[in-house]
Amino acid sequence: MAYQQSDLDQLHQTLLTVATGAQKVRFADGRETTFQTVDAVTAAIKVVDAQLKMQRYAQGGISRRRTPYYRSGL
Repeated sequence: MAYQQSDLDQLHQTLLTVATGAQKVRFADGRETTFQTVDAVTAAIKVVDAQLKMQRYAQGGISRRRTPYYRSGL
């Protein structure tokens, strides 16, 4: 599922409203979620932010490779 920047912006707005008592957020694709605590909204923000970063890396052609390093010289 692809997130959009507007989803992240909506979650930041929801963080403020959950802190004052409201608990629902509606995403750009029509999904609606109910959050119980500020911690749940914060966790959702982290997930959406990570997904957006992965999408940007995929679109930008950035590839990362890890080469193992062994002390034995292999």
